[in-house]
Amino acid sequence: MTVKFSRDHEWINTADTGAAVVGITVHAQDALGDVVFVDLPEVGKTFAQGEVAGVVESVKAAADVYMPVSGEIVEVNEALRADPSLANSAPLGDGWFFKVRLSDASQLDALMDETAYTEFSKNA
Repeated sequence: MTVKFSRDHEWINTADTGAAVVGITVHAQDALGDVVFVDLPEVGKTFAQGEVAGVVESVKAAADVYMPVSGEIVEVNEALRADPSLANSAPLGDGWFFKVRLSDASQLDALMDETAYTEFSKNA
């Protein structure tokens, strides 16, 4: 698995050559608590890196979901929309948010690997 992490606590898995999978990190879902609602982006919409692409709401707070890279949304996780708790129970698996076709793969270079993100999240 080729996973990178953003400073905004999103992960992106680029192992699938067709589209990269994006979700929130374990740290993010821990901070949010029980997720009760997700607002997912529209398929076909294009976002720039750092733009808000969705919202996740929990019993404690609401948080924006940012685009870790620029690209076009090619799929959203309808299972997550139906059962938002997947963001808590499987944030790096079945709780993914959307798939994106990257418009600039070089933006991945600015993201953190797992070791760097683990260190970063200790102070977040």
